Amino acid sequence: MKIAYATTYDVRDRASWPRRHLGLYGAGQKIAEVLQGAGADLAFLGPLHQRKIPITRLKWLYYRRRGLSYYSPVEPWVAPHYAHQIEARLAQFGADLLLCPENAIPLARVRTNLPTVLWTDALLGSLVDFYPHLTHLCAETRRRLHAVEAAALERCDRVILTSDWAAQSARAIYDLPQDKIRIVPRGASHAQDLDQPEVETLIAQRPPAPCRLLFLGVDWERKGGPLALEVAQILNQQGIETELWVLGCQPQVQGDLPNFVRPCGFIDRATPAGDAKFTHLLNQAHFLIFPTKADTFGVAISEANAAGVPCVAAAVGGISTVLRANINGRTFAPGTSALDYAQYIATAMADYAGYQKLALSAWQHYQQHLSWDAAQQQVWEDLQELVAEAAIKPRSPIAQPPAWVNPLPALAKGFRA
Repeated sequence: MKIAYATTYDVRDRASWPRRHLGLYGAGQKIAEVLQGAGADLAFLGPLHQRKIPITRLKWLYYRRRGLSYYSPVEPWVAPHYAHQIEARLAQFGADLLLCPENAIPLARVRTNLPTVLWTDALLGSLVDFYPHLTHLCAETRRRLHAVEAAALERCDRVILTSDWAAQSARAIYDLPQDKIRIVPRGASHAQDLDQPEVETLIAQRPPAPCRLLFLGVDWERKGGPLALEVAQILNQQGIETELWVLGCQPQVQGDLPNFVRPCGFIDRATPAGDAKFTHLLNQAHFLIFPTKADTFGVAISEANAAGVPCVAAAVGGISTVLRANINGRTFAPGTSALDYAQYIATAMADYAGYQKLALSAWQHYQQHLSWDAAQQQVWEDLQELVAEAAIKPRSPIAQPPAWVNPLPALAKGFRA
């Protein structure tokens, strides 16, 4: 099977990725590896270029001064420009299927008779008023975002999402048919390939004290850094020696950092030295603490579980699909106090043999449900069926954008793309 792989970035050049997109782009790279590992021949169509229009900067400033957010990728010239590049590159390849592992925008205006697949963590519409950059959107952006995503979904034969939350949101916003949706959790971008004896050794080497909490994220506030800090402080006040290791960002606190905080900064895992350092820290941690305010999936949970590290996390977005109580950690409702997190961790560490069982269970859950091998098994057969069906019932390319159907019937009716 030959798959045309459409991305706005260069999947094969990690050094070109901006830090804020390492998670998204890393997932795209792993999806490519998964497909190649299954036997697919990939034709990389990226990087696709977005046309720079000076007015977008002026519009951003205009809306910012009014306390509103503006998102230029949904401007009406963006998707057609992507489509032109994709169609030109498709003409050079004899692909069997078109797949985009990013968001829906590059697919919104593509004219092709190929089976088309969007593989993403959640739709953009699901992130409106959830992620900071899509909160308080101006009416113009909100309308165009839903229009362009609806157009893309009309073209897609399959939409692969990472969680029940993402799937439920897609159905609620766009009335997306159930038979188009598949739920496939993503594996970790840099998971260690450990067998059970190796992970058991790692777990056994972790001392009962101090309790090491690993906080991972480039955005201290959005990822819940202040709450993680409070949890570590409470544990220490209760007499449970605890360290908070902070990877990816600098803790933002007033005054001096408490002596139990270990800031490790950003670690570049693209280098052998950086990857070795990250792996060493992860393997020694007792828990990943992830009290995030907004996340679609939480791929850090997969990575931690791959090392036999259970997680405590906020039950936002798709995290409840990933994290199962007393199997690979526990979720807490948004707004839960730091004391509740601390009590769970304290109870687990008080029964250290029980903690070690939980850590091993986390690794087993990863192997069965959260690894890229598990994802490959779920996706590959489905893609083959799409290609086989297309061979039997070829379709004509969509020549015109589909009629705009308002995805939010509770709001003003009659919008047109």
